[in-house]
Amino acid sequence: MRSFTIPSSVTSIGEYAFSYSGLNSVNIPESVTRIGNFAFYGCSGLTSITIPDSVTSIGFMAFFNSFPLTNVTIGNGVTDIAQQAFYGTALSTLTVKSSTPPTLGTSMVNRKLTAIYVPSESVEAYKTANGWKDYADIIQAITE
Repeated sequence: MRSFTIPSSVTSIGEYAFSYSGLNSVNIPESVTRIGNFAFYGCSGLTSITIPDSVTSIGFMAFFNSFPLTNVTIGNGVTDIAQQAFYGTALSTLTVKSSTPPTLGTSMVNRKLTAIYVPSESVEAYKTANGWKDYADIIQAITE
C-alpha cells in the first residue's frame, strides 16, 4: 500500500504532483489551499479522498482517470471545482460541505454518481446552481 502524508508546510499541490504515482491514500493537511491541474491524474489505487476545509480550488482534471476513486468529501472552503476534475473515476458518492455551491466546470464527473450530499439548508441552492442542476436528481441532504 502506498500512502503519503503531505507536510503541513505545503500550501499548494502543484500540477502533476502525484500523477501516475500509484497512491492508495493521501493525507492532505489544512495548510493546503489549492489542488492544481492534473495533481492526482491517473492515480490507479486511490479509492477515497477527503479534501480539507482549507482548500479553495480543485484544478482542471485534478483527479482525472484516478480509477477506482469512488468516494470524495470536499470541505466547506472550496469555491471552484474545475472542468473534468473527477472525470474518468468510479465516483459514486460526493459529499460537499460548503453551504454555497462552488463554481463547477463542465463534465465534473462521469454520470456514475448515485448521490451528492450537501448541507440540508443548501439542497435547493445546489439543485438550481449552474452545473450542479445537471445532478439535481441525486442531490440530497447530508445526514449524520
